[in-house]
Amino acid sequence: MDFKINGRTVSYDGDGEMPLLWYLRDLAGMTGTKFGCGAGLCGACTVHVDGMAVRSCQTWMDDVSGTEITTIEGLGTGDMLHALQIAWAENNVPQCGYCQSGQIMQAASLLADNPNPTDEDIDMAMSGNICRCGTYQRIKKSIRDVADGKIKGGKL
Repeated sequence: MDFKINGRTVSYDGDGEMPLLWYLRDLAGMTGTKFGCGAGLCGACTVHVDGMAVRSCQTWMDDVSGTEITTIEGLGTGDMLHALQIAWAENNVPQCGYCQSGQIMQAASLLADNPNPTDEDIDMAMSGNICRCGTYQRIKKSIRDVADGKIKGGKL
């Protein structure tokens, strides 16, 4: 099967029932996507498949043929970061940082679907992403800062 990861076409001919998460981490070497619970409940493994946020631990390789996958490594690259990545840094969101790539990917999906979300929209969209450090208010502020145009993507 062929699909794209961060704009690059790749082929895979292995086990179709392998989780996308293991392909990304173990075969593609993209370790920004994290393993959290393995049951799709925590959001640490969130990536985009054809622009939609999905839990890569519960997305099988058979399901990604012909799709476009975006990981945290492809959201913003080098010195041209996504606005959310800049907002995360400016608002000191991460503590341990483990869940943050999944948080950012979920937030990016929210803003792509709804560029001007209410606080309730943010709470609803982010409710499936768990932060054990409890940085939820800083996460919400970062999303709000991007939605309100206070922070834009680009160079740090």
